[in-house]
Amino acid sequence: MLAKLIIAVQFFFSCIVGIYFLTQLKGQSSSKTNIYKDSSRRSEELENLRKISLTKPLSEKVRPQCEEDIIGQESGMKALKIALCGPSPQHILIYGAPGVGKTAAARIALEIAKASPGTPFKRDARFVEIDATTLRFDERSIADPLIGSVHDPIYQGAGAYGQAGVPQPKPGAVTKAHGGVLFIDEIGELHSIQMNKLLKVLEDRKVFLESSYYSRHDENIPRDIHDIFGNGLPADFRLIGATTRSPEDIPPALRSRCIEIFFEDLKEKDILKIIENVTTREKISIEEPATQLIGNYALNGRDAVNIVQTAHSLVQMEGRWEIKKQDIEWVIQTGHYMARGNQEVHLEDEVGRINGLAVMGNGQGIVLNIEAVAKEVGKSEAKLKVSGIIEEEEIHGKRSHTKRKSMALNSVENVLTLLKIRYNVNMDEYLLHINYTSGMPIDGPSAGIAMFCVLYSAIFNKVIPGHIAMTGELSIRGKVCPVGGVYEKVNAAKEAGIKKVFIPKENMQDILKNIDIEIVPVEDIEEIIAEIFDEEVIKKATSMLHA
Repeated sequence: MLAKLIIAVQFFFSCIVGIYFLTQLKGQSSSKTNIYKDSSRRSEELENLRKISLTKPLSEKVRPQCEEDIIGQESGMKALKIALCGPSPQHILIYGAPGVGKTAAARIALEIAKASPGTPFKRDARFVEIDATTLRFDERSIADPLIGSVHDPIYQGAGAYGQAGVPQPKPGAVTKAHGGVLFIDEIGELHSIQMNKLLKVLEDRKVFLESSYYSRHDENIPRDIHDIFGNGLPADFRLIGATTRSPEDIPPALRSRCIEIFFEDLKEKDILKIIENVTTREKISIEEPATQLIGNYALNGRDAVNIVQTAHSLVQMEGRWEIKKQDIEWVIQTGHYMARGNQEVHLEDEVGRINGLAVMGNGQGIVLNIEAVAKEVGKSEAKLKVSGIIEEEEIHGKRSHTKRKSMALNSVENVLTLLKIRYNVNMDEYLLHINYTSGMPIDGPSAGIAMFCVLYSAIFNKVIPGHIAMTGELSIRGKVCPVGGVYEKVNAAKEAGIKKVFIPKENMQDILKNIDIEIVPVEDIEEIIAEIFDEEVIKKATSMLHA
């Protein structure tokens, strides 16, 4: 009887267990059916999404595809090819404003490099593009899209590797770019930790990963993972970093590893060429005054294309076929575009006005209109005014910061000292006013000789030829000292219609001879005075002051 009871109990529990497993099996089958149904539905939705496509924006249609499409960057493109083509390509940093063609030029340069003799790039070398502003990484190295990371078994989503207790390496962009080019846009925004890791990769040409779950003695770990942890992931590529920042904002350790190339701001003629290419390729009709207006307002190629596309959409909506000037005016007004600020250069001979030269923060040369007035008023009313310059600047160090008088104001004082000592001008009896009409605050010592000449002209009532311009620092002994950005300044003078440029003799170099403009290298202010003014009158005026 007891035996029958035991058998009955066993049978009962066997039935219960059987029913449980049967229920689980049906549940799994139902779950799989639901997953398959859901997957099928999502796949269908995804396929339907892929069937939907919009027309390409005009900026994408006309994106540069070859070297001839890169407008206004002949020197920059040449430097890119020199650095990247040939048997020993180099790492590169490209400086330049947004929309001047840095990314497109880098892509095209790689294609040219692939076909260059002796190149180490294979035909299938990749161009991997990332943006430093969107690179997000975990300081615990859980995720690092740039350098690479390790997915340890404890992390969610480790899958079969996690169940087996195996750490899983995840390659980053530096490995994906192996054998090709890694292009990092806005590289100046890269986090300092990422920057240091990147520098290490550039040095080692491979990425070494670590994990507390890895043991080289663990036989359960696959051979390829042993290889990665032992020998690293390959990362032999050439870096091209693009930035809108200034060189001093980029870590010196990165700059020392790269060739630095500067892309220029697009000139009005470059914008007009881009518009011509776009309208010709896309068969867009636009009248000449409308094209010229775009040239006055578009600062880069992207602006120019966007203005054309908006205006073209406007005329199509209104049933017209040609873009008129008033259409561009409407686009400029609604888009709040600002004029490029082309300063009109006056080439007339005048007293108390001269063309100086300077370089803007983005490396673009400009012509400065400097004017001055001088009047003998006696000691009680004597005064010096300087407008249009930075009068004071702050210097920030790691542990302290100081304030000092600006270099432009120091140059004014050098000029006044020289006028008093060498030309015996009693500055205590003059009302003097020097003004820069550039519309932006000016700093730096390079307008020293221009300020001297314009004050000299105002004091002695001497006419300055309008076709000349000059740049150079002036010492209190009358020596003309070298300055920076002379090539850009001379180019700007030529573009403005200047015929003759005075520069410091120490800045004279052969590359300047390729610019179609007369260049006069000088060492002393007397050389400029003798060239610009009537020397006999100057001697008389000077002797009268001495008397």
